Amino acid sequence: MTNLFDGFKLGNLELKNRLVMAPMTRNRATREGEVTEMMVTHYTQRASAGLMIAEATPVSPIAIGYPFTPGLFHQSQAISWRRLTDSVHQAGGSIFVQLQHCGRISHPSLQPDFLPPLAPSAIQPKGQAVTYQGMQEFVTPRAMEKYEINSVVDQFRSAAELAKVAGFDGIEIHAANGYLIDQFLRDGSNARHDDYGGSLTNRMRFLNEILEAVSSIWNSTRVGVRLSPENSFNSMFDSSPLQSFSYFVDQLNSKNLAYLHILQGDMGASPVNPLDYHALRKKFNGPYIANGGYDLYRAQNDIKEGFADLIAFGSPFLANPDLVRRFKENLALNEADRSTFYGGDETGYNDYPFYGD
Repeated sequence: MTNLFDGFKLGNLELKNRLVMAPMTRNRATREGEVTEMMVTHYTQRASAGLMIAEATPVSPIAIGYPFTPGLFHQSQAISWRRLTDSVHQAGGSIFVQLQHCGRISHPSLQPDFLPPLAPSAIQPKGQAVTYQGMQEFVTPRAMEKYEINSVVDQFRSAAELAKVAGFDGIEIHAANGYLIDQFLRDGSNARHDDYGGSLTNRMRFLNEILEAVSSIWNSTRVGVRLSPENSFNSMFDSSPLQSFSYFVDQLNSKNLAYLHILQGDMGASPVNPLDYHALRKKFNGPYIANGGYDLYRAQNDIKEGFADLIAFGSPFLANPDLVRRFKENLALNEADRSTFYGGDETGYNDYPFYGD
């Protein structure tokens, strides 16, 4: 019977178990977007995961939406990532990087020349941006011109090239959680009337172009996609999420992807009519990573029942560098300290004890 600790063949990559360390923004990079030594330590500590997906990584200066996030748009950033990936590989781990453009979830103070951030449409999100000067209200973004859409596609292609220089095993395209690609996918943030808005086909065009671009650099079997059909985080909604994302998932079947990574549920609230994620999983014909508040019991059940091929864990991996061992031996878990999630030093980052320490 298949279980969480069995190996898994992801394309031609052999994973030693089915636990995935989810991408988690921790804001521990330099202001220049370079990887720090404490980041190298953090990921290396957790290399027992079958697969790690490194934190959301902006593909250009205009893609940045948070302070102290690592980038992949300069050679120096790729070289700094290489120290991390080499260390992970020496520890026996496998690691993808999540490529991101924040779109409207940014702020002029984070943008070159202090311009408003880009988005599919000039719709101001509710809430506040995280900036170097503290929390500030989101602004109304600039609706992207066609040349700007083409430019961002090229930025993803360039970041994919740098991900190879950086030594990653693959890349994940961040099309979830209210960031730029998700803003195109969902009709609550996309009010365009051109080839990138309106119909489901048009709303998916931007993601399709990005996948085509990065798959010219990486074999598609080393490219994953993350979606979040219900997540209202970052002021997001869609009028028909099941219809929309059933279409998107069905279209992704032709891409021969490494995996589809789905955030199941809503980080911001409990949906009134939750989606049937088992139906979405059945619709996708490749490896499926499920993510969303899993504990060991639920994870084992969903693997056994075929509801997922791999399970992604966020805060449990954050607080337990030896999560695989703790789950496998049914050991007590460390509790995560939310006050240290974002920014800071080694505290709440690299000082969580291994079991028995």
